[in-house]
Order: sequence, then structure tokens, then C-alpha cells
Amino acid sequence: MSRKTKYDTYGDDFKATAVALGELPKVKASDIAQVLDIHPVMLYRWKKELNDGIIMAKKDKGTLDTEEKSELKRLRKLEKEHDELKMKHDLLKKASNSVRIEKRNLRIHRLETSGL
Repeated sequence: MSRKTKYDTYGDDFKATAVALGELPKVKASDIAQVLDIHPVMLYRWKKELNDGIIMAKKDKGTLDTEEKSELKRLRKLEKEHDELKMKHDLLKKASNSVRIEKRNLRIHRLETSGL
């Protein structure tokens, strides 16, 4: 297997934004890394570089503009709705399977009692 010769490069703004997103409450670094298509270790390295002053200093620690805040709020709402729908779907599958089994058992019982 050959070694990778071309690597993605990211600017200081991108790195600082990624670190700021990772520092938001209830946001996991692994989720941010997955969305940004980077390895989670990159976020931790960038955070260290940011703290050490290697990459641009933070202007506003963890602040987002109103559009980003509303988008995050919308995303959280959609994720919550999605989780609720998944749970309802699982319950309906279980109920459907239970009804199917009951119908099969009823048919078997009718066949047994009819003398066939």
C-alpha cells in the first residue's frame, strides 16, 4: 500500500471554528469531526495549537452568530423528532409482529378445534 502524498490543509479560521463548535455545551467532538470529515484527534490537536497560540487567537470564545445558533437549534429539534419517530417506528414494528403472531396462533387453534 502506498503512502498518502497529498494531504488536506485547513486555514486558521476553519480550525478555530471547528474548535469553537467542539466547545459548545452538549456537542461531542466526535460529532463535529464526523460532520467536518476529519479525525477527532485533529480537533484536540487544533485546540492545543489554539491554546498555545500556534494558530490564530480566539476572538470570541465559543460565540456564534444568530444564524448559526438558529441552525443548531433547528438541528437539535430535528434530531429529537427523528429519535422520537425511530422509537415510535420500533414500537409499531413490535405491535405489528405481535398481532401477526396472535393471528397465526388463532388460525392454528381454529384448525385444531375443527378436527382437521
